[in-house]
Amino acid sequence: MSLLFRQRSSGASQVKISGFRRFVMFFVHNAQQCIASLGELARYPLASLMTMAVLGLSLTLPATLYVVVKNTEKVGGDWDQAAEMTLFLRNGLSQQEIATFTKRLNLSDDIESVRWIPKDEALAEFREGSGFGDALDALPENPLPDVLVVVPAAERRSAQAAQALLLELQKEREVAEARLDLTWLERLQALLNLVRDGFLALAILLCLSVVLIVGNTIRLNINSKRDEIIVMKLVGATNSYIQRPFLYTGVWYGVIGGVIAWFATAVLIWWIQDAVVGISELYDSQFSLEGLSVSEMGILWLLAILFGLFGSYLAVRKHVSSIEPQ
Repeated sequence: MSLLFRQRSSGASQVKISGFRRFVMFFVHNAQQCIASLGELARYPLASLMTMAVLGLSLTLPATLYVVVKNTEKVGGDWDQAAEMTLFLRNGLSQQEIATFTKRLNLSDDIESVRWIPKDEALAEFREGSGFGDALDALPENPLPDVLVVVPAAERRSAQAAQALLLELQKEREVAEARLDLTWLERLQALLNLVRDGFLALAILLCLSVVLIVGNTIRLNINSKRDEIIVMKLVGATNSYIQRPFLYTGVWYGVIGGVIAWFATAVLIWWIQDAVVGISELYDSQFSLEGLSVSEMGILWLLAILFGLFGSYLAVRKHVSSIEPQ
């Protein structure tokens, strides 16, 4: 505390302030400093808006990548529903045995549906599609087995669960061979993991850049008010009191920067929506991008505020305390 402040304190009579009044005045002072910091930003609108735009646009790319990953996982989940198992039955089974086995599989809780493809029907389809009708007619008997196409239940359609179910079905007496193509599911999962990890790494780097940008802006603001801070300390102002307006400045950066991030993310999603619709139409699909939900927008806004506050906190803790009257 300065000499001037000590002299004023010793020469004045002590005034007792109630705890309730201290509690109320704490919030009043904070509200005054919060509004004053907003007014300070309004004094330099262009510079303030540029900092907010940098913060908002830095968060736009992670937010957009999150939307892409979310929709990719949604598509991947839909593709997982297409998992089917092919059971090749042993030769020599009668139609009654096959029908009984099919009915038994349909009663299982792990299986949603079973479709029986008789070997005569499979041979007719192969003859029509392959063009080897004359060669097939020369065969003494039908070489194709009866086939059951099994669709697992919803909870058994992941790669691991489907593989486990396949091993169980392969042990059945009527089954000669069971097949499930898991390669494309594994490749899809690996691709999703790559996109997710890349999104996380890029998001961390961009969020770090947001903190550094806000911190550097607040540092420059503190240096520009060095003389004012010295005068405030001479009259007894504490470091916490001086730091509050700069902390509120960081909060305002985050508040408005988060709104900019909302708008920019919506524009990017709208921009790529037509391309996504065009691709989905080529695959006879009605897929469309799903943007940020209300809760996700709230989280994005909260992150922007926290990054602004954290960046300003790092700056004021170091630079305000280092300024002392000589």
